[in-house]
Amino acid sequence: MFTDNTVKEVNYTLETMSLQGLVCGSEESEDNILLCLHGWLDNAASFSPLMPYFQKVLADKHIVAIDWPGHGNSSHKSLDAHYHFVDWVYDLLQLFELNHWKQVDIVAHSMGGMVASAFAAAFPEKVKSITLIDSIGFVSTEAEQTTKQLRDGMLSRFKGSMINSQQVGVKKKNYHVSVDSAVKARVNVSDLSYDHAKLIVERGIIKEAQGYRWRSDARLRNTSPYRLTLKQAQQFIRDIKCPVQLIYGSNGMDMVSLGIKHFGSLFKEFTSIELEGGHHVHMEQSEKIVELVKHFLAE
Repeated sequence: MFTDNTVKEVNYTLETMSLQGLVCGSEESEDNILLCLHGWLDNAASFSPLMPYFQKVLADKHIVAIDWPGHGNSSHKSLDAHYHFVDWVYDLLQLFELNHWKQVDIVAHSMGGMVASAFAAAFPEKVKSITLIDSIGFVSTEAEQTTKQLRDGMLSRFKGSMINSQQVGVKKKNYHVSVDSAVKARVNVSDLSYDHAKLIVERGIIKEAQGYRWRSDARLRNTSPYRLTLKQAQQFIRDIKCPVQLIYGSNGMDMVSLGIKHFGSLFKEFTSIELEGGHHVHMEQSEKIVELVKHFLAE
C-alpha cells in the first residue's frame, strides 16, 4: 500500500453535471473510503486543514472531499433544476454508483451532516459510520407552516428567475477588487478566522475582467419550498443503523443543542463530544478532530 502525501483534484462525471473535489491518502479501494461532506456555501477546502492529519493517522484511508453541486468547482444545476434537499441525497447515490463504493465512513459538517443522515437512513447498507461536525438532525418546521413554506419558496424562486430574465434585464454581479476583499466579506458574516476563510474563498471565487466573483450558484440562497416536520425528521434518525459521533463547538450553532434534545436519543449508537470552538470547529481543531475520528473508527 502506498500513501500519497499530496492533495489532488478529482472530477466525477454524474448524469447531468460534474462534481469536483479533493483527494489524498491511501490508494483507493472499495472498502477504505472516508467521504467528507461540507456545509452550505462552503466547499471541499473546508477540510483542507484536516488532510495532513488524516494522512498521518489514517494512512489506510482514501480521503475524498467533494464540492456539492453549485459550490466550489462543481457544476451548477441546470437552469430548469433547483437545489431541493432530497436532490443532494440523489447526488450522493450517483457518486456511490459511479465509483462502485460498497460502504464508506462519512465526516460531514453542517448541511453536509443533514444530507449524510438522510442518505444513511435511506441507504443504511452504504454507510459504515458518520461523524457529524456541529450538525445533528434536520431543519424542520411545524406542519401548520407547510403552505406558507411553499408560498415563500415559490416566490423566492420566481423573484430570482425574473431578475435573471430578459423582462427586467440581467442581474448585476457583485465583484470584489481582490481576494482579500472577498475573504474579509466572508469573515464578516461567519465565525471563520481570516486564514480559514481564505481557504474556502480561494476555492469559491473566480477572476473575471471586472474583478473576483463568487462561483457558487445564486439559487442556493432561495427559500426552500418545503421542510420536514419534526416527526419526519425524527423518523430519518430512527432509521439510521450505523454508529454516529457528534463533535460540536462550544460556540457553534445554537440549533445543535436543540438537535441533541430532539434527536440524540433516537440514534441506535450515538456519542457526542464538545470542543472549544465555533461552527467550523473542524478547521479550528483539525488535529483533535482527526484523533477523535480515528478513535471512533477503531471502536
